[in-house]
Amino acid sequence: MRVRLVLAAGVLLASAAVAPLAHAGGADGLSAGPALDGPLLNGPVLNSPVLNGRASGGRAADDLSVYGYGTVGADSTVTLSGMYRCLDDSAGPVFVSSTLVQGNRSAGIGGTQAVCDGHLHEWVNTSVVKDPAYRPGAARVRATLMQLTAGETGLPAPGFLAAEDAAVELR
Repeated sequence: MRVRLVLAAGVLLASAAVAPLAHAGGADGLSAGPALDGPLLNGPVLNSPVLNGRASGGRAADDLSVYGYGTVGADSTVTLSGMYRCLDDSAGPVFVSSTLVQGNRSAGIGGTQAVCDGHLHEWVNTSVVKDPAYRPGAARVRATLMQLTAGETGLPAPGFLAAEDAAVELR
């Protein structure tokens, strides 16, 4: 129970802090367009300066991208996805959190524990959101790659490794 509370608090903190940290989706080639049905294998997503393992100076870097689409099921299940890379989780667990924004409504959509081995991984977050339900059409996803580390008081504190704010098309 305590672990769930800590994880929930971390995801909520990450969701609240994404907006000021996020950059415009697509400006750096990391966000896929609305018509994309998955990651580009030889395009801007995987061959971007960051996700191909070369940040400035040839160093690999923590990073995150959001696919240009999400799904809304008949039972109001929302699924969002993208790709991430993180290098080191020795200071604490790393999570990919996502928030879906459509109109004046926003909701946290799941959270995925990251595997920090320096390789690209796909993340998929799912949640049932019913009151009111999301509809197919334009929306935004705010995603964060967040690490929980022990603060001075011993309580977990979020550290933000990467953030993405991207336009998506809900199907």
